[in-house]
Parts: sequence; C-alpha cells; structure tokens
Amino acid sequence: MEQDDRPTEERPVDRRTFVTQTILAACAGAPILLLGGVIRLPVLNGVQEGEASEAYDPTGHYYGMGVDIDKCIGCGRCVEACKTENDVPRDAHHFNTWVERYVINGEDEVTVDSPNGGIEGFPPTMAEKEIRRTFFVPKLCNHCANPPCVQVCPVGATFQTRDGVVLVDEDYCIGCRYCIQACPYGARWFHPTKHVAQKCTFCYHRITQGLLPACVEACPTGARVFGEIEHRATPLARFTRMNEIQVLKPYLNTKPKVYYANLDGEVR
Repeated sequence: MEQDDRPTEERPVDRRTFVTQTILAACAGAPILLLGGVIRLPVLNGVQEGEASEAYDPTGHYYGMGVDIDKCIGCGRCVEACKTENDVPRDAHHFNTWVERYVINGEDEVTVDSPNGGIEGFPPTMAEKEIRRTFFVPKLCNHCANPPCVQVCPVGATFQTRDGVVLVDEDYCIGCRYCIQACPYGARWFHPTKHVAQKCTFCYHRITQGLLPACVEACPTGARVFGEIEHRATPLARFTRMNEIQVLKPYLNTKPKVYYANLDGEVR
C-alpha cells in the first residue's frame, strides 16, 4: 500500500476509526466536536485525551493520601499552597483543604475550630493548664471509591477517573449544588464567580506529570503522604501497613481514600 505522506490533520478519516471514536466518546459522556472532518475529543488539563494517554496511563495508577495526625503542627502551609496552586478564592469561606484544631479540656469537653481554614495558624484558645490534649486534623476531599457526589450529579459533571480521583468538569456543571449537599465531608464548595462546584483534585494537573500535590510538597513535617494504594513499594502503601489506619465516617460506606494515622475518636 502506498504511504500517505500528508500531515495527520489533512488525511481523510477512516470510517471505522471515526465510528469507533465517536462511540467511545459518547459512552464516556463527552461532547463531540467535528472540525474539518476530524474528531476532536475533550481536553482535560490542557491536554487532549489521546495526547495524555501517550505520556500518562491512568489505568496504571490508583491514588490515595495518608495523613499522620501526630505530625501535623497546624502551620497552615498546606492550605496556603493549595489556594495558590489551584486559584482558590482568597477568602475565609472557600477551601479545597483546611486544618481543624481539636482542643480537649480537663472535663473532656471538645472544642473544634478552624480560623480561616488554618491558613494563618491558630491563636491560643485557653490557658495551657486547662488543656488536656490538643491536635490538628487536615481535611480535604476523600476521593471516595463509592462517591455519593458522583451518584447525585444529574449531568455527569462530577466523575471518577480511572486512577481513582474524583473531579468536576466545569464545562458540564450546571451549578445545581446537589453534589455539595451530598458530600458528607463538607469538602465541596460553590465558586462565587464561575458558578460551578469546586473541590480538591489531588492537584490532578500535577500528579499526571509525576509531581506531588501542592499540599504534600509544602508540608514541613511530612504529615501528608500521597501515592499509589495498590503497589506495596510506595510510601503510601508503607504508611498504611505501618500504622493503625482509620477513615472519616466509615459507617457511610463511601470507602474514603484519605487514610488517617493516630486519629482520635473525637474527630468527626
């Protein structure tokens, strides 16, 4: 057969290839645009799906995060890094990740606060002699394996990637806020200018390039551990093996993939 030396974009599209690509895109719930007779698949993080698959194979990964409560010092650097990296509004109401402080006094009364998400640290709350125990708990989207937010989205804007990350397609989101109401962890928020649901993405634009999420990279004590769940040689796999692991609200059967070590029973 004679070789076609024309550029790819100028070659005629094979009918079988065209039909196959169209069916696959439709099954994935993706919008299909025909430009000059060539099928165009949706773009994620600025890279077309076909191009991303050459550099990054999502089927070869399954991500989660570990948090060691004993190592968190409440410095707020993770919150600052997340806001900067993901262009989260600089106010006290919108966060992809935040830090809560739990203070238990001598009478076993628990006080929980998170001033400005913990981004600027935590001021003293009571006299030191009145405190029996205090600790910090970083929180974020749990990227559940059984995510209720995905189930309630009427248009498929909230979806789960093949590597286990829950994302929001801003182009599909209609701003109904069902997913925000369905999340039992309070991890979603409504963008005040984009008018779409927002949340932690594990910095998907970074991890697909082999980088760590911004919050993990910024943590000065190594309280956050990110990586593969299913490969035993990874830092996260070692973290889960070597610690007594708990998840938030396990009774809801959402199967969270943020794993906490040394989590106090008072955490909710």
